[in-house]
Amino acid sequence: MEGYGTTTYGELNVERYDAMYQESMQTETQACVEALAELAGGERVLELAIGTGRVALPLAALGLSVHGVEASIAMVAELRKKRGGDAIPVEIGDMAETSVEGTFDLVYIVFNTIFNLTTQEAQVRCFQNVSRHLKAGGLFVVETVVPDFSEYVDGQRMKGSWAEMHSARFEISIHDRIAQTVAFQRVVISDDSTEMVPHFMRYAWPSELDLMAQLAGLERRERWAWWDKSPFTTTSKSHVTVYAKSAT
Repeated sequence: MEGYGTTTYGELNVERYDAMYQESMQTETQACVEALAELAGGERVLELAIGTGRVALPLAALGLSVHGVEASIAMVAELRKKRGGDAIPVEIGDMAETSVEGTFDLVYIVFNTIFNLTTQEAQVRCFQNVSRHLKAGGLFVVETVVPDFSEYVDGQRMKGSWAEMHSARFEISIHDRIAQTVAFQRVVISDDSTEMVPHFMRYAWPSELDLMAQLAGLERRERWAWWDKSPFTTTSKSHVTVYAKSAT
């Protein structure tokens, strides 16, 4: 999608981000925080694409030393407004390249955000960057959906989110199966306005992420269907994968 870059998602969604996901993500966030805290063991952690602090702030409240990387200055500004947000160090930049001082026991990226890196090359560089930031024996946790295009016809899908008397919201998406990309337009129409919010992602299959990890010197330790550690199967719609850096 022409003109779409690493900062675009944050800049376009910052005003509505927390409101969009507050209700639907509350239970999911709690499960995510509990699992990450257990994996971190109370040590130093780094979140890639920290955003407005949905996961980082609860982890910091548990006593972990949380650091972040975020491409969007606007998203970090929202984080700073929240209680405890000023205490979390955040480096502004591309998570595939940005360096943070020191090494970490746990690095994590959640909510499909690895797919916001829109080329395979960038995703590979992200894994390599993570490896550089991990201590020996450290863990990298990735949460994403399992790509599913069963609703697409001729590489296209239009799906409604809600419809009311004077407004409606729907999403149009175009799938390029060669590049493994999806271009979205989220459209809200009302009596007096039409709003369009674009999104663009490059998805990767679980096995492809495993290969990226191997190239970065990481080995898969666990793969669950969800944060509750339920088994990952052929019907799973998401996965939480834990990679480890060699302890030697």
